[in-house]
Amino acid sequence: MSCHCCIRLVKRLLEDNPVIVNEVVMGEAKISYDPDVINLTVISELLEKEGFELIKDKDEQLVEQIRNAVIDLVHHSTFNAMVRNSDYLVEKFNLSYQYISTLFSRQQNITLEKFIILQKIEKVKELIHYGELTLSEIAYMMGYSSVQYLSTQFKTVTGISVSEFKKDPAKYRNAINEITDVEFDIADSHETGNEY
Repeated sequence: MSCHCCIRLVKRLLEDNPVIVNEVVMGEAKISYDPDVINLTVISELLEKEGFELIKDKDEQLVEQIRNAVIDLVHHSTFNAMVRNSDYLVEKFNLSYQYISTLFSRQQNITLEKFIILQKIEKVKELIHYGELTLSEIAYMMGYSSVQYLSTQFKTVTGISVSEFKKDPAKYRNAINEITDVEFDIADSHETGNEY
């Protein structure tokens, strides 16, 4: 679950069945149920019919929590460009960034750094589409040191320029929970003082 609509759908789906819903948050549902009435297999099947997957493995659960933390940081909170993403994740999970990054890459077939960049670029698309901020304001808000750097990374990731995107923004938008690996080289995307 990576959006508030998903949370509501999962909650409704579970409540419509003999499941007691204690809490549903991004990527996690705390439930209780009578195993004589319904079992975990049936609950899993109900979720799968709606496109959700029950995660049982601890590493998979942690990776899902990392994904959701990045999505929440970039898309749903007041993004603070001064907070480094690595510091945010280390503090949130109380694990080393090396461990978080390695586990994420192994489970997702994309580096954590690339995933963060993809999420940031998708947020940039959203902000450009709304048209309420200048590109300079967006660059500052999203932690880019310059408009030029943002524009370069935008083109590297999307394959189109910001100007081209502005002509038909809806054509190039992606659902944040479906953002996965794309081919782009981030070797040149590092700049001093800016961490993803």
